Amino acid sequence: MDVLLANPRGFCAGVKRAILIVENALKIYKKTIYIKHELVHNQYVIKKLRKKGVIFVEKISDIPDNSIVVFSAHGVSKKTKEKAIKKKLIILNATCPLVTKVHKEVSKASEKNIETIFIGHKGHPEVIGTIGQYNKKNSSQIHLIESIEDINKLSIEKNNTKLNFFTQTTLSINYTQSIIKALKKKFPHISGPKKEDICYATTNRQNAVIKLSKITDMILVIGSKNSSNSNRLTEIGKETGVFTKQIESFLDIKEKWIKNIKHIGITAGASAPEFLVKQVIEYLQKIGAKKPKEILGPEEKIIFNIPRYLTLPLHLKNYE
Repeated sequence: MDVLLANPRGFCAGVKRAILIVENALKIYKKTIYIKHELVHNQYVIKKLRKKGVIFVEKISDIPDNSIVVFSAHGVSKKTKEKAIKKKLIILNATCPLVTKVHKEVSKASEKNIETIFIGHKGHPEVIGTIGQYNKKNSSQIHLIESIEDINKLSIEKNNTKLNFFTQTTLSINYTQSIIKALKKKFPHISGPKKEDICYATTNRQNAVIKLSKITDMILVIGSKNSSNSNRLTEIGKETGVFTKQIESFLDIKEKWIKNIKHIGITAGASAPEFLVKQVIEYLQKIGAKKPKEILGPEEKIIFNIPRYLTLPLHLKNYE
């Protein structure tokens, strides 16, 4: 059995930055670190941080006053930030810079009182945080849509010539394009972001899966169930017609899946560490797989710096 590795795969710059912020904060402050929501959506990473004493909470009210809080890579609403300030918390912002970019776009639209449509998955923390940048006291509103069907339910004043749309950063490229096309058909005057909101890492990993699907009989996507970008990779794999399974680790692999499989592809979501990929490869080799081959893909050189006061000579070795 041939093992083919998608490129790029695994950690993106935003995830690396978020993890380094927490790891460095633990070294510098030497006290309990609280994180609003899961730092990134990967259970291996979360368990590793819990072992180091990190406490994850969903409510700011669960954090003692004057404590240290880290905002997850998904970002938080303005209301959440205000609550943290009232409790005099030391805020370490691990929000992905590309999510912050969308926050600024939505906030600017709100300030200009522009009716806004946001494309994203209801209930996802990135969506909650982004919608929370819009001032609901305005006469205009922000509307969340998940599908083309939702467009027909939109109630927007016909005389409103100012209309914007923005998107979650981890959506399916093709599906989002179909929604945007439908939006522009119904609202010809609608304006979008100057630069696409779907992030480079999401785009690159989805394209890599499509490339992988053309040369494999099966695809394994390594990523947690609540990882939006991992779920999209799994959906895309299935859409190509290739047998695709999403797993947390090698422990989830069932031998019946790979029976008679000659070419198996492996990829990992943007929040899944390379360590998990190596474990899957080792497992497959134990049952007869050949040495893995790397499939060529674009090299990701983007690096997001962490705040200077959190800079230490640390790295991500423990996650590789």
